[in-house]
Amino acid sequence: MSRIEIPMSQTALDRALPPEDADPPRPEPARLRPLALRLHFYAGLLVAPFLLIATISGGLYAVAPTLEQFVYRDLLTTAHTGSALPVSDQITAAEQARPDLGVVGVRPAPEPGDTTRVLFADPALGESEKRAVFVDPSTAEVLGESTVYGSSSALPMRTWISQLHRNLHLGEPGRIYSELAASWLWVIALGGLYLWVGRYLRTRARNPERAHLLTPDRGATGRRRTLGWHGAVGAWIAVGLVFLSATGLTWSKYAGDNIGEVRQSLNWTTPSVSTVLGDAPADHGSGGGHDGHGTAAPVTADVDPAAVDRVLDAGRAEGLRSAVEVTFPATSEAAFVVSEVRQPWVFSNDSVAVDGATGEVTDVSRFAQWPFAAQLTSWAIQLHMGLLFGLVSQLALLALAVALGTVVVRGYVLWWRRRPTRTGSRPFGSPPRRGTLRRLHPAALVSAAVVAALVGWFVPLLGISLAAFLVIDTVIGVLRRPRTP
Repeated sequence: MSRIEIPMSQTALDRALPPEDADPPRPEPARLRPLALRLHFYAGLLVAPFLLIATISGGLYAVAPTLEQFVYRDLLTTAHTGSALPVSDQITAAEQARPDLGVVGVRPAPEPGDTTRVLFADPALGESEKRAVFVDPSTAEVLGESTVYGSSSALPMRTWISQLHRNLHLGEPGRIYSELAASWLWVIALGGLYLWVGRYLRTRARNPERAHLLTPDRGATGRRRTLGWHGAVGAWIAVGLVFLSATGLTWSKYAGDNIGEVRQSLNWTTPSVSTVLGDAPADHGSGGGHDGHGTAAPVTADVDPAAVDRVLDAGRAEGLRSAVEVTFPATSEAAFVVSEVRQPWVFSNDSVAVDGATGEVTDVSRFAQWPFAAQLTSWAIQLHMGLLFGLVSQLALLALAVALGTVVVRGYVLWWRRRPTRTGSRPFGSPPRRGTLRRLHPAALVSAAVVAALVGWFVPLLGISLAAFLVIDTVIGVLRRPRTP
């Protein structure tokens, strides 16, 4: 008996077949994956250029302290390693070289063979900049002078790299680029890690031999091989990227202000010594920041150089190490400040205030007595700047920058290989499919919206750019929606 086939109408056929984008029922956490994939795609595509610029400049910034020692070795070192003359004599020699400027501080030579750095306030310089005269401590010979910047007293090359990393030499408007990159870096890193771990778990459930989490699948080819390197390298550096994002945001314009308010309310700010002598008001702190961004060099009162020797002796008696900076008082009624300079493998920086007339210590700030959050902040700043572990931390940051650069480039390669290859098709790769929000449970959708709003308020550039992504994506979806004839 032959089989009789009954034709079906198109309407009945449409009802019988599931739609192409239908998903099998999945638990709610699994439904977040398409949303995370779409967010990771758009953020990586649109923010990655800023990340790449910050990565290249950040890698240079990490090794800048070591490069500085080599480039400016004629100013920073001397062949004489004999006994050092009193610091007051060295200051006098520097004043004779620049009688038109006022001394605001001095960094005595920390080790034999190093030079002393006498700091002057120069009205012709910009914010946070000073004029440094370098003196041979054994002979009081002036070896030269240069502009220095910030609390780290960075020389011109390191300053140029720092400003490139911070604002692309565009001033305050240029800071938007670095804040945008730092705002999205942790989102992209954690989102990519979530996607990669999920992919690993699904692959292990189907074919354990093909599951690779921390290493790429060397047997893969084409796009799968690129994805393997992209995900594995990203998994290795995810923690470092979150650290760079968090510390970078503390120096940003908008999110940095919010972080500062939180630190202030929780008493996590960096303590400083008081320079008040008697009832006289003074304004001298020992705090520092990202290369000392912030204030201009203060104008000091006329100070007898001999007082600096008394101040240094008092600081040594309080246990301060050899690498210190003496900051001169702004008025004759204020105290000197002696602060330990950030050095590799030195995890505490104490400061003391000293009466220059008597050599009496009037206030002390011990790093060991700081709030733990303030200590963590100080260590994080030094680690981000490549100073905490010296060359070790600088090479680690450089390796992190190189790894991030490869992840960004491979991300664009994945996007390029996602493009259709048929004639007349789109020239670029298409984003992950739409409709991810509609598949979420209303409670999950509301929770995601609340979290996004709170994070967007605290990190404004993240919130503004995320809203822009949503608007652009909505407009593209409307334009591509097929019209009913």
